[in-house]
Amino acid sequence: MTDILNAFVLLANFVLIPAFSYGSQLALGALGVTLVFGILRFSNFAHGDLMAFGTTIAILVTWWLQSLGVAIQPFPTALLALPVAIAAAAIVALVFERTVFRFYRRRKSAPVTLVIASVGVMFMLSAIVRFIIGVDDRRFDDGARFVIRAPEFKAWSGLNEGLALQQTQVLTVVVTLIVVALLFWFLQKTRTGKAMRAFSDNEDLALLSGINPDRIVTITWIIAAALATIAGVLYGLDKSFKPFTYFQLLLPIFAAAIVGGIGQPVGAVVGGYVVAFSEVMVTYAYKKFLGYLGPDGWQPEGLMQLLSTDYKFSVSFIILVVVLLVRPTGIFKGRVL
Repeated sequence: MTDILNAFVLLANFVLIPAFSYGSQLALGALGVTLVFGILRFSNFAHGDLMAFGTTIAILVTWWLQSLGVAIQPFPTALLALPVAIAAAAIVALVFERTVFRFYRRRKSAPVTLVIASVGVMFMLSAIVRFIIGVDDRRFDDGARFVIRAPEFKAWSGLNEGLALQQTQVLTVVVTLIVVALLFWFLQKTRTGKAMRAFSDNEDLALLSGINPDRIVTITWIIAAALATIAGVLYGLDKSFKPFTYFQLLLPIFAAAIVGGIGQPVGAVVGGYVVAFSEVMVTYAYKKFLGYLGPDGWQPEGLMQLLSTDYKFSVSFIILVVVLLVRPTGIFKGRVL
């Protein structure tokens, strides 16, 4: 029984807890992508760099607050910087909406045209982020590091394996639950949310009902920017901030949105966890885990790792291809808000 508990704690440390945290970050990113697709009818390839921009502003404000001695111990100071970062990201998103995307929308351009335009916006945002903060790894986490420490858990449980639970992992899951609940409540219960759903379902009928399309588009970009910033800041706190990493996150985010059914918020959340657990489980080395479950003194010779962590993002690509071939509409079928 002790070996089984050791194996479970080991799996929790390196698979279950990291996957839940990473899945929450992907879910928030995928929600932003699916919201834009559901309302504006195109895939926004600039979403990853919008995450990077919002996180950049959060880092700069966090550093400024830290220099003033402002803190909210035991929580990260970045939580205080989050509203400013969301506002900055929303302003940038609206600037690109007014200067780039609105031009093509009013001419009823094909969705592929808007996708190509979003690629151009992606490169511009990427350059802006690198100009502001550089290309190196940046850490901006502070406050308490752990909720549960491995040595303390070992002393309490008597197990060989110690459970380690970081504050940023708990914070990520809790914030994601709150944000997702608020977004679903907004879309289902408020007048504006219902108008957004109506606009997504049938744009012409929504216009005949007196819905203002410019207002709907503006709110969509603000919400997408807020989701991108929150996801980016949580990812940066949990790991570290590097602009190129946020560009790489675009693939698992799109995979999560498509797996769940792009345009479907519930699908984006489910897809985020499906992709995260797939990536973490496939790249984890199960040697020690299987050693606990096997006969006494036995351990596999190899690492028992299906893929190296260097190929982590290839898992998202494989999932994306399989879903597009087997079930293109995703798990929840739709493009319905």
